[in-house]
Amino acid sequence: MRFPRLRLQPAMAWLLSAVSAVSAATLSLDGVQVVPHVQSTEMRYRQKADFSLGARVELFLRNASDRPLVLPASAPIRLRGRTPEELLRDDAWAWHELPSAWGGDPITLPPGAMTVWKWNGKRADWGTNTQAALEVTLPGPGSGTGAGTDVGIVDAATERLTVSIDGPAAWLSAVTFLGPRESVQPDSMVLHVVNRGAGTLRLDACRLWLPAGNATWRILLSQPWIRDGLGRFPADGRIPAGGRGVVRVATGPLPLTHAAIELRLLDDGGRPTTLWAHQRVRREAFDISGGWVQEAGGGEGKPLESEAFHKTLRRVHVNTAQIQEQPGYTDRTGPAGLYSRYPLKYFSALTPVGRYDTDAMLPRVHAVEFLGEPQYGGGKPVPPQDCWKAMAPYASTRLPTSLTHSEERVWRFYAGLTDFPHYDAYRVTAPSPDAWAQYDRWGGERIRWGAPLETIGEMTRSLRDLNRPRPIAYWSQGPHHDWNGYGGRKRGSPTPDELRLQAWHALASRITSLYWFNLSVRSLVAFPDLIEPMTRVGREIRMLEEHFLEGDATHHRRVMRDGAPDWDFDVVAGPRGALLVALDLAYVPDPREREFRFGAPRETTFNFPLPKFLGNPVEVFRVEADGTTRVEHRIVDGAVEFRDRASRVAVYVAAVDAGERGRIEARRRMLVAEEDALGFDPGRNPEDLAALRRLVRKP
Repeated sequence: MRFPRLRLQPAMAWLLSAVSAVSAATLSLDGVQVVPHVQSTEMRYRQKADFSLGARVELFLRNASDRPLVLPASAPIRLRGRTPEELLRDDAWAWHELPSAWGGDPITLPPGAMTVWKWNGKRADWGTNTQAALEVTLPGPGSGTGAGTDVGIVDAATERLTVSIDGPAAWLSAVTFLGPRESVQPDSMVLHVVNRGAGTLRLDACRLWLPAGNATWRILLSQPWIRDGLGRFPADGRIPAGGRGVVRVATGPLPLTHAAIELRLLDDGGRPTTLWAHQRVRREAFDISGGWVQEAGGGEGKPLESEAFHKTLRRVHVNTAQIQEQPGYTDRTGPAGLYSRYPLKYFSALTPVGRYDTDAMLPRVHAVEFLGEPQYGGGKPVPPQDCWKAMAPYASTRLPTSLTHSEERVWRFYAGLTDFPHYDAYRVTAPSPDAWAQYDRWGGERIRWGAPLETIGEMTRSLRDLNRPRPIAYWSQGPHHDWNGYGGRKRGSPTPDELRLQAWHALASRITSLYWFNLSVRSLVAFPDLIEPMTRVGREIRMLEEHFLEGDATHHRRVMRDGAPDWDFDVVAGPRGALLVALDLAYVPDPREREFRFGAPRETTFNFPLPKFLGNPVEVFRVEADGTTRVEHRIVDGAVEFRDRASRVAVYVAAVDAGERGRIEARRRMLVAEEDALGFDPGRNPEDLAALRRLVRKP
């Protein structure tokens, strides 16, 4: 598929015929993105964690010559004298995306065009503060370059480059493509910049590198620099040492393909610093999934053909499910059809690909996901490179890919494999890779039926930092009919409080989609007391979704009281203001019921540092599913401070626009009206619950 609307440089004519490279061609290393591995010291496992940390590396390589440059898959490429395959075999790398991984025909870079090579180093010898000698042997003028030709190296030239794998002093912490809800195409970007250097950096200009079409997605062509139309935060574009900044870029409609993002900053002396990222262009939307809503067996019949079931999912604000086309549901698309009235986005293998990669189907797609939990692999982990190979066929499509990460101890090896990574971790009465009995959290008391709820935030921050600047998602623990018997606990699913806290620990560290495990009919009727709590969480997400989509997690702090955890304070900040979340850590395990118990609301002084790009907020207000409440605040050393009575979860907004509270409140009222218009509330109406239960009965 081609992109006729793009203003591409007129270099693609080189690709219309077989081309020979010149022996003096130059491969220029224009940029390196290094994402250092992280490893939690808070998680507990039966196996000892390996703290030898590698790094994920992206090389931005440009043809700096005035002639086309052929890059065959068979071209000899070595780093530190070894081929990518040798580095995989020797367990030095987890996966790579160099030409030999793609195989097939060579690609030809026109003059000035760029391609991106990637690898994920496993341990410290491929981590930060190291370097690698890169040798690339390129074919000369006598080499064959036609499709299907076994490219020989005739009069070959060897390019030698030094790759510095340095811990970055500045980086893009979040890159999010946004656009109108009615379109799958984004038309803007929000870029978050972290400056950990010693001096000020000034936001200068941004440009994209895009392919001519999906078929040539590995060949990137420079687009015009954007400077005058940038929205800079702070307004003068100056990011102080140790600070953060934001750029809002109006791009116009973008193709759904892969892009290199190049952001140029200037230091105090006017010298440029360039930050890079490479990711799929996809309009970000906060989707809420119900998981495997169509479970096999159990006598459920066909719940996806039931309006009562769809009303329940709509009530909890679910718009996505682990499905693809389902006869009897997704084919009912007429004006009064079931899918037209209650659409769920697809979240599955989406095969055959040609069926789903169409203009008609793309609005229905959340992401490709079909590998299960490869870190388990049915008892034998699936190697990261095998996961890469499974996802590779989707690279030339417009379908975003996703992967379920399961174990923080090793998931850094799988970082960067997909467009929209997510993880699952449940903290009560559920299978888990971490060792719950090893957490010494409550004065020496150890339990086997649950784990500290705040480890959800710890894992969210880990996955986010490993995959930056891509957004991430989280499988949150919901009702499930088939969990029981863990550590003597009788209840097989979370309590309403346990459900709410797990979801919000992830939200507070910035996710952009949430998946409930698992909203089958059997699970919903087994634990109907969770329907209303999920409704409230879903409503709050919908009220605040612009803050999640446009923002980035800028602050996390744990507050102790008398030597015990008291609160987690988290900030998600963006152009509209800051989302401030306080998460109650003063909960205890009930030894009789084996459930986590929270106390009554208590008076607390909340203190949330704000990034300087926000300035001073015009108002601060509390946000709940039932409404918004203004709070009196003051600014103390760059932090917003106030007192309030709270427990469990307390959510606030520090707004830079005086109309933000009104906008969020109007959104809340609209959501409540939509819920009421369904006329179906199985969480609070016994008759409606009975209608759901009838779907479980065997025909």
